[in-house]
Amino acid sequence: MKRGSTLFLKLALIIVGIPVLVLAVVGGIWLLNNPANPDFAHILYPIVGGMYVSIIPFYMAFYQAFKLLNYIDRNQAFSQISVDALTKIKYSAIIFSIVYVAIIPFVYIIAELDDAPGLIIIGAMPIFASLVIAVFAAVLQKLLQEAINIKSENDLTV
Repeated sequence: MKRGSTLFLKLALIIVGIPVLVLAVVGGIWLLNNPANPDFAHILYPIVGGMYVSIIPFYMAFYQAFKLLNYIDRNQAFSQISVDALTKIKYSAIIFSIVYVAIIPFVYIIAELDDAPGLIIIGAMPIFASLVIAVFAAVLQKLLQEAINIKSENDLTV
């Protein structure tokens, strides 16, 4: 595979990763200090805490995706280490989704108090996006494992 396409994907990962870090550092602190409605400030603590906890699986998946792109650059895409990286991405996405499922009740409370039903839909978006990533990683993991098995059978045949 050409190195340019993996370079593009690495840049895309960095372009996604940097704003998440900046938003976590600056946005979370700003939100806690300047809540839209001070009466609901105590409900924001578990939401912002969950958002900070979700950074851990996000950057674990981010790191594994970066490693996977490096494996592709070194022509090690069809190897067990690539399957392991996809497995870690899958589990990171599932953990990310679980963290946001734990946050949703607090988002529901704020939506009820502030009469903002669209907030629940916005709060559910990370759950579904990470589940899509987890399913996609699981499918890729299974396909890659099958390809590795076929390759090893062919190597033994020859």
